[in-house]
Amino acid sequence: MIYRPGQTISTNDDVTQSRELALQIADIITETPARNTLVIDIHDLSQIADYFVISSGENERQLQAISRTLLEGLAGTGRRPRRVEGEASSGWMLHDYGDVVVHIFDVELRSFYGLEERWAEAPTLLSIQ
Repeated sequence: MIYRPGQTISTNDDVTQSRELALQIADIITETPARNTLVIDIHDLSQIADYFVISSGENERQLQAISRTLLEGLAGTGRRPRRVEGEASSGWMLHDYGDVVVHIFDVELRSFYGLEERWAEAPTLLSIQ
């Protein structure tokens, strides 16, 4: 990894905390209609995050339920996303928790964007069908 001025360097403790958050997120959304949830470890491959959580819903209502449950579940622990982008009606939502980025897709857009293929080098930490 190349250091760039102003860049934050992740320590093992930071990565461990990010890992715990990613797994907590995956656990929270198991209580929703989320399908094919993946937690992938990108910390050695990217500076944008340590982990991606990728999940799918079959329709707008399911995407809203996944997003809402995640926001409520983490709010109970005092965690709020830095930002939420996208709308359920667009078929894609993103929750940015800093070192953990959550992608909630409808099935068609998930296939179109192919994040799993784009990040194929990244180890899969967890897969929930």
